[in-house]
Amino acid sequence: MPFADRLAHFLLDFPLPPPLPDAVTAYSPYHEQGPRELFTEFARRYYAGNRPRVALLGINPGRLGNGRTGVAFTDGLALTAWGIAHKLPARREPSSEFMQAVVEAWGGPAAFYQQFYVGSLYPLVLLKDGRNYNYYDSPAITESLWPDMRANLQQLVAEVGLRQSAAVCLGRRNAKFFQRFNDELGLFEQLYVLDHPRYLMQYQRRHLAENVAHYVEVLAQAAGLA
Repeated sequence: MPFADRLAHFLLDFPLPPPLPDAVTAYSPYHEQGPRELFTEFARRYYAGNRPRVALLGINPGRLGNGRTGVAFTDGLALTAWGIAHKLPARREPSSEFMQAVVEAWGGPAAFYQQFYVGSLYPLVLLKDGRNYNYYDSPAITESLWPDMRANLQQLVAEVGLRQSAAVCLGRRNAKFFQRFNDELGLFEQLYVLDHPRYLMQYQRRHLAENVAHYVEVLAQAAGLA
């Protein structure tokens, strides 16, 4: 079964959690027709073949990027650039804007996604009062989602097909939890840590070119190309 099909099966079947504390809710973009169809087209185009990918894992999806497109760190404008038609609003999402620049610097989506899988440590959208929420924003939420995050990593490696020589964590705070999982499970030989795209766009936008170049340099190391 191709990487794209294994990934689709995994994400479409990933379970919703039981009711969460602190009035936080979770939803799966892959249970909605629009994001599911866009993700399916994207995966068949760019996650073709059986080649194991190096994982780039963020925190959990946001409602305006992955929540609408089904593709991690990708908004409607990025989908358009990658040749995928849609009816989403032409609204820029900062993390997607940064990742699009990285993908283009790598040589475009066909080259990039043959090497890398881009996802999240927890693959479902979390909301509180209608706004994005991070799995680590409260200890109670972290504890509630811990088994599902562990399962996410284990299944991505064992069932979807990630390379175990290295993985890349997006976000310094995210890395503390990713490292704990890796210490427990021993899934990846090396973890590389990069500042989260949203942080870079919010606080270091004037250094966009340098930050994109740094991403490409680290990703080449993680993929064993440098």
